[in-house]
Amino acid sequence: MALTPPDADTHSTAPTTATSVTRHLFRTKSIERILADADHPRYRLKRTLSAWDLTALGIGAIIGTGIFVLIGTAIVGDAGRPGAGPGIVLSFILSGLTCVLAALCYAEFAAMIPVAGSAYTYSYATLGEFLAWITGWNLILEYGVACVAVAIGWSGYFNNLLKLAGLDLPDWATHAPGGPEGGIANFPAAIIVLLVTVILVIGIKESARATGIIVCLKLAIILFFIAVGAPAVSPENWSPFMPNGFTGVTAAAATVFFAYIGFDAVTTTAEEARNPQRDLPIGIMTSLGICTILYVTVAAVLTGLVPYSQIDIHAPVAEALRLAGYKWGAAVVAMGAVAGITSVLVVMMLGQIRVFFAISRDGLLGPWLSVVHPRFGTPHHATILTGIAVAIMAAFVPIGTAADMTNIGTFFAFTLVCIGLIVLRHTHPHLARPFKTPLMPWIPLLGVLSCLGLMWQLPALTWQRFVWWTIAGIIIYGLYGIRHSKLAEAQTTETGTSSSTNH
Repeated sequence: MALTPPDADTHSTAPTTATSVTRHLFRTKSIERILADADHPRYRLKRTLSAWDLTALGIGAIIGTGIFVLIGTAIVGDAGRPGAGPGIVLSFILSGLTCVLAALCYAEFAAMIPVAGSAYTYSYATLGEFLAWITGWNLILEYGVACVAVAIGWSGYFNNLLKLAGLDLPDWATHAPGGPEGGIANFPAAIIVLLVTVILVIGIKESARATGIIVCLKLAIILFFIAVGAPAVSPENWSPFMPNGFTGVTAAAATVFFAYIGFDAVTTTAEEARNPQRDLPIGIMTSLGICTILYVTVAAVLTGLVPYSQIDIHAPVAEALRLAGYKWGAAVVAMGAVAGITSVLVVMMLGQIRVFFAISRDGLLGPWLSVVHPRFGTPHHATILTGIAVAIMAAFVPIGTAADMTNIGTFFAFTLVCIGLIVLRHTHPHLARPFKTPLMPWIPLLGVLSCLGLMWQLPALTWQRFVWWTIAGIIIYGLYGIRHSKLAEAQTTETGTSSSTNH
């Protein structure tokens, strides 16, 4: 079967009957075609990333806002949701186990289909175009909202550092409009997004190198916090261990899940890995394993330093050291937080851009988003669009529920990846698999149940926003994607060729 070139002219392929609609919605893209499209000169990305680069990108995305900011809310609780207290250790373990189950499924897919797009591409190969589009649409939600939240978090820590240095930016320049601060725009948040955008346009290798340096710095800062804080731990602060019972632990697990989601960003860079069949599973599992161990340790030390009810929800790690009498240590940790959150922003924006690139290459979004820069070898149009959109939102929109919106999009994507792996094992049992998920089908089944269980812990308002976002995605697919799908065009061409041959 001949493969239609991915840059062929696009025709309208709107379905005209109910049977045709069903066929269009659930048509799958073969792995051979996915790999051929990725290797086409028009869309080919530079393969420059090593296993170390991928691991650094994973750690760079995972360790940041979750451990430096959201852990405080998860411990203390917020309106309508109980906190975990010292039981936050169990929350991190529960979220980590859920991620491990999904990560094992991701690793098999990533080694077998080493192209950009992550869960979107895997769904296209197994569950059909419509569910792939919905997955990609929710990945846009995941990464887009996460980038905004991370940029705003970076701005807060950066402003604290300036205050320690004797500089104090006015509130109007550091807060979004509409709040009690009288803000005009959050300029530091917008500026850091635009600077990261420039780095990502120049090249993925340069981005990975910068991320690697930052990763080493923030790992040193976290180890510093553990080393300084551990001797000052008072075991009595761990009692009661679960002040709100296991309900508080599971609710907190749904919140701190944000702290883990970066590992799937590794798979969005699959087309830029030198040896993806070997290095992608290494990057995914190594980054997730290192971060889980660090999270559990930091959570134990943090809740042992001060009573959980006194933990600050805005800068919990740094403030815990200050309350324990280590003001100089608090300043060091604050600097590490700025570096850590910067690397998260780099990788989250990278993931958003690669999802745009993959969906556009398939014709479901405008083709200009998949144009590759002739010199830098990066999708510069998608990068610039992402940078401008995130910078505007970070400057003018206060995001109070960004973590929950990010989490629900991620849970949905993880669920479909786990289901898709079961489907692919059944439909294509003899495909070469450089990495095989063990204990099939139990690992992906447990992954589905774990994701749905934590998803259920999210607030009703988050579910409502998720439903409306999904409905918007369905409308866009109906008006544009289904008519411009390159897979539909290729299948139409092949059908016409087959008919001509038969006649």
